[in-house]
Amino acid sequence: MVGKRLSITLTITFAAISFSTAISAYVLSRKCKGLKSKILELEASLKSSLDKCASERQGRIRAQQTLRKELSQPKSENLKLTYYPMAPIGTIRSCFSTRNGTPRQPLLVPLARACLVFNATRVPPASLEGLAEYSHCWVLYVFHLNTDLEKLWKHPSQSGFKAKVRVPRLKGGRMGVFATRSPHRPCPIGLTVAKVEAVQENMILLSGVDLVDGTPVLDIKPYLPYCDSVQKAVVPNWLMEDSLLSVSSVSFAEDFASALENCWTMAEKKSLYASPSEFQRLIKQVLSWDIRSLSQRNRPHDALSKSDNNDEMLVNTSDVDEHQDDRAFLHEKDQNSVDSKDIIYHLILEGLDVSYRIDHHGKVNVEKVSPSSFLDKISNSCNYLTWKDKLQ
Repeated sequence: MVGKRLSITLTITFAAISFSTAISAYVLSRKCKGLKSKILELEASLKSSLDKCASERQGRIRAQQTLRKELSQPKSENLKLTYYPMAPIGTIRSCFSTRNGTPRQPLLVPLARACLVFNATRVPPASLEGLAEYSHCWVLYVFHLNTDLEKLWKHPSQSGFKAKVRVPRLKGGRMGVFATRSPHRPCPIGLTVAKVEAVQENMILLSGVDLVDGTPVLDIKPYLPYCDSVQKAVVPNWLMEDSLLSVSSVSFAEDFASALENCWTMAEKKSLYASPSEFQRLIKQVLSWDIRSLSQRNRPHDALSKSDNNDEMLVNTSDVDEHQDDRAFLHEKDQNSVDSKDIIYHLILEGLDVSYRIDHHGKVNVEKVSPSSFLDKISNSCNYLTWKDKLQ
């Protein structure tokens, strides 16, 4: 009897185990099928993504090929805009900290120096080999400080481009922009010539420049007298009136030299000049030309407005020659009785603020010099000591 019960118990237990095993096997089989289905879905998704990436890559290649073809074959006949791969190759480190005082033309100020520092990633030093054998070079650059640059990104119908500009030598008369050297042009590219003083590694020391500090340079080319100098070139009569932009004399206050000596301790390490006396000669050369705008020369008292700084008066230069925004400050309480000799103008050279007055007869008196906020922004990587051995 006992044996029969044990047999029945074992049979039931075995059946239970078999049933449990069957259920587990069934569940596991279902999970495996689900996992396999999931793997197949993931494989299909991965294949789709790879095919999409390959298609996009082929599309980018075709687009690049089309762009290169368009750039190499510009369609000027239907006036389509065409863009070219251009970027600055270097930057100018100039003695002119601001546009105010920067000569209107090259070589007018022989002592005006600038150091052209090339971008080493775009211009290897070997590119400058042989340039030192030339006396002068052409510099192509960007008018990066134009106040209307953002307008040039707009459609020509919305850019507000002015076909005529005020000309200093015409006393405010207007002339077509392409008959002038105005910086405000459809393409703000400038061309100037400068004397090559020295070449060193990735830098060129230039003189006679009319370039403001920070100017981006697009290219340089050697000056070739036999083809760049046109012996019988003709210019309009109004360009021959040099006296309109010159002054009668430049003098310095008695204590100016000592004030410059005091400032020189801060400026010397960053300066392109060997001594305070050489820097003072630069000031005299710059101010030998009337650097004021047309409105400042003709009606200084009509262009005055309060500044935000204390009681200083600021000459409003919204109507300046060729859109230049050269600024001049004056310290005068009565705006309605301002005489030209009462106006104190400021010229910033290598971060030093030079203040001067000019009377009705064109006599300039340089009064003071002091450090300005621009002095801290000047790098000392390109100074006179850098070029000392080359210049001697």
